Parts: sequence; structure tokens; C-alpha cells
Amino acid sequence: MSGETVICVHGYLSHGAGMYLIKRRLEREYDMRVSLFNYPSVRGNLDENAAALATFMRGQNVDVAHIIGHSLGGVLALRMHANHPGFLPGRVVCLGSPLTGSRAASYLHELEWAEEIIGRSVPDAMINQTANEWAAHVAEIRDIGVIAGTVPLGFGRLVANFDEDNDGTIGVSETRLNGAKDHLIMPVSHKGMLVSAGVADQAAAFIKRGEFLR
Repeated sequence: MSGETVICVHGYLSHGAGMYLIKRRLEREYDMRVSLFNYPSVRGNLDENAAALATFMRGQNVDVAHIIGHSLGGVLALRMHANHPGFLPGRVVCLGSPLTGSRAASYLHELEWAEEIIGRSVPDAMINQTANEWAAHVAEIRDIGVIAGTVPLGFGRLVANFDEDNDGTIGVSETRLNGAKDHLIMPVSHKGMLVSAGVADQAAAFIKRGEFLR
């Protein structure tokens, strides 16, 4: 094995291709090797998808593997490391991830008709427990950086009744993780993170140096 790679992990109801612009910028501007990981965010539960992510990363045949996870993808990245504490070294960047839960997801979870839409990973990641309840030991041994957005464009703001800055889906306070190495707030929406050159640049900075640019 040799070298290092970056794995992009998409969010709920999305696909690896949704993170293509981040992948392209990291490759072109920072000469990073980047791969897109796909997983069934509705059909699979959190631990099943975490196991699949671990298998995918082992298949990269590298010494170091970093992860950039958007929304649910960030929680999934932490879960994979929580379940595999001796895994490959590498930093984790969470983009708009609900690390202390999600008011929007909790609201939908109470609606009987939404059960099939929510699926299995979201309750595991945001409702039954949150990353703050089980990821403390991950933060102790691994650099974790979190980016939160403040442009309130998204379905979540219609059901969550946010009384704080939010990205339209996740509140800034919902992105906090005890023990995280760095936390950065940017003027982007939840989906806007995926097309923001600035977000990609900050993710690259954290991967390279363990802290965001200020």
C-alpha cells in the first residue's frame, strides 16, 4: 500500500455523484486522489452502511484515507470509525452533519406516512442516538472538522421552526461535536455546500493541516 486518498460520502436521499464538484476541485486544485462512495441511505441501516464504507476504503489500497461526509454522510464516517477504532489513519470533514440530532428529521419521524421515506439510517444517526453520544472516542484519536451553513434554504426550515442560524436543513447547534478539532460557520445552504468552491477549499485545508483557514 502507498499514498493517501479522500473518500466523499454523500447524504440522505443522494448519490455519490452529488459530491462530484468537490471531488473535481480537490483533484484539480490540490492534486488529491478522490473517490466517491455510494450507499443505500434509506434501505440500509447505519451500521450496515458503515461496514460497507470500511470495505470500500480498504479496497483503495492506501496507507491514509480521509473522509469528507455531507450531512448523513458525516455521521456515517464517524460511525465507521467508531465501529473500527484501529482503522486507517486519516482526517474527517463533516459538512452540515447533524451530530447532535436533527429537529427536522425528528419531526418527520413522528409522521406515520413518512416512515418509508425516512428509512433505516436516519433514525440510527439522528433520532435514536446522536453522534455526540457515541463518537467521543473517535474525536480523541482522530482529527474531525465540521462546517456549518447559515443560508436558510431547504425543506427543513419549514418543519423545524429554527430559532437559530441554520442552512435550511440543519441548525448550527446541531452540527456541534464534543471533541471536534475545528468548527467553521460559512454562508452556504445545506445543498449549497456541495457546489461551493469555498467549502471544498476549506475541506482541503483541514485534510492537509488539521484546521480550517481563517
